[in-house]
Amino acid sequence: MKTIYSSAHLQHAPKEEFEGGRLTPAVEVPERVERVKARIEQRKLGPILAPEAFGAEPIARVHDGAFVQFLSGAYDEWRKMYWRDTADAIPSSFPVRWLRDRRGGDIESKLGSYCFDTATPIGKGTFAAAREGVHVALTAAKLVHGGERAAFALARPPGHHAASDMFGGYCYLNNVAIAAQWLADKGLRPAILDVDYHHGNGTQAIFYRRPDVLFASIHADPSFAYPHYLGFADETGEADGEGANVNYPLPRKTDWSGYALALNAALSRVRNFAPDVLFVSLGLDTYENDPICRFKLTAEDYLRMGETLAGMKLPTVFVFEGGYDLDALAEITVNVLEAFGAR
Repeated sequence: MKTIYSSAHLQHAPKEEFEGGRLTPAVEVPERVERVKARIEQRKLGPILAPEAFGAEPIARVHDGAFVQFLSGAYDEWRKMYWRDTADAIPSSFPVRWLRDRRGGDIESKLGSYCFDTATPIGKGTFAAAREGVHVALTAAKLVHGGERAAFALARPPGHHAASDMFGGYCYLNNVAIAAQWLADKGLRPAILDVDYHHGNGTQAIFYRRPDVLFASIHADPSFAYPHYLGFADETGEADGEGANVNYPLPRKTDWSGYALALNAALSRVRNFAPDVLFVSLGLDTYENDPICRFKLTAEDYLRMGETLAGMKLPTVFVFEGGYDLDALAEITVNVLEAFGAR
């Protein structure tokens, strides 16, 4: 299996995030990707390729233009306002009920209007890294469109929490949605399966009113888990998209026995949709020792996941998402991909 990787992700290296009422060390760090890359090389999964450049148009097909312009200049605006501060840009207030949404205001109001949490800082190299992550995903999609059975987009920062005009959850641009749209524009029928511990609220929002892209997500119940406000089972799509969205919220401490039931149900929906290509938002934070999550999948379970996905016999694009146990992340990521390739 070919892996697409770019060192541009190293430009996005947050040190802290504001979560749980306090500043804590960042968990979405460059080492995540570097360890996975090293394990891919060690286990000889396949060649590691640099991404192609696709320009701005694929991003514009999914994301609002004013939002992209904001992301591209946010850090510079932040530094102009807080020139004595070397910290990354983090919102301090949000336009919640009864407040006005001022996207044309200063950097503080823009941050609050475009972001939905305090854990997703914007640094000097964040936009460049996010843009290159999009190219990583698009290159993997292009390989599969060209006849490869599967490809792995080792993209960072992740993307599935980013909506058309909103960022959060460590995500800025929605890599998997942009790549799926790119193939849809070429006449293919994509399905997206999100296996991250957290619901892919951004991907859902982008395709929620559309019948031509299926979104299926297996995740922790948002009644207790981030992002809290989307990901419930009664969210099935709207208008023409009714029935093309399906969520499988699961309880704390879900192990493989419960997870496999949801996975098989989700894949049954994928089969019924009859896609030309399957995208997998490959979040590995379902692992039993992940520091910020509460599922109980073991390293061996990711071999089972890869085998199950291979059984779909669909051209497949894997796009890297979450997963924060640095000691296990590389192994469990490659377990999925290796088991998929062995079938």
